[in-house]
Amino acid sequence: MKLNEGPRVISIICARGGSKGLPRKNLLTIDGEALISRAVRHAKEANVSEIILVSTDSKEIANAAIKAGAIVPFLRPPELSDDLATTEETLRHALISYEALVGKKFDICVFLTATDIFRSPEWITKAVGVLRDRPEIESVFVGFRTHKNFWEKDRFGQWVRLRSWMSVYSSRQIRQFVVREDTGLACASRSWLWRQGRRIGDRVEILVIDDDFTSIDIHCEDDLKLAQAALNIRKNASK
Repeated sequence: MKLNEGPRVISIICARGGSKGLPRKNLLTIDGEALISRAVRHAKEANVSEIILVSTDSKEIANAAIKAGAIVPFLRPPELSDDLATTEETLRHALISYEALVGKKFDICVFLTATDIFRSPEWITKAVGVLRDRPEIESVFVGFRTHKNFWEKDRFGQWVRLRSWMSVYSSRQIRQFVVREDTGLACASRSWLWRQGRRIGDRVEILVIDDDFTSIDIHCEDDLKLAQAALNIRKNASK
């Protein structure tokens, strides 16, 4: 489907300037490419978004994003730029502010982060495609399949398994699995959800993946080194 056909799609990448764990992290490079530039490139390669917008409070990040091919029509306000600001608040602000600025509304919104680098642009394309083809679905996102067991504390403060079937230890090949939500890699939702301050809805489809490298989310110096090492492994394996 061509970009000028069907629902209007906007991709929004959140990339604030303040980061205590890894200063200027969104501008740091992997394989010579800034993290923010890599996310913009992935959105462009997916070829489903009419607009790729970066929400940031940093002029330096804004300049890098614009150079990569995104738009930054405004800077994020201070109240959405501190450590306690939620992603949902940021996405709502970016969508509503841009729609008011241009006088038009979008139908599908795509969320990406710059710190999740092991993304296939195809996942973005697929996520938007599901929403275009299945009107009953509210959100589509990437999820990592895991066969690990999980525990939580019950109301008495005792550790219990998250699911009863996790008490049965069997071969990984045949046992049940759970899925880790990885919206930073790719998440497409109906725009009305974002206007309500919700990132994903209740009726969802999950793009289940098995790529262990997607667990790397860059928030400290060790994460950055690990990501580069993982990229090198992947490049060498493809030779």
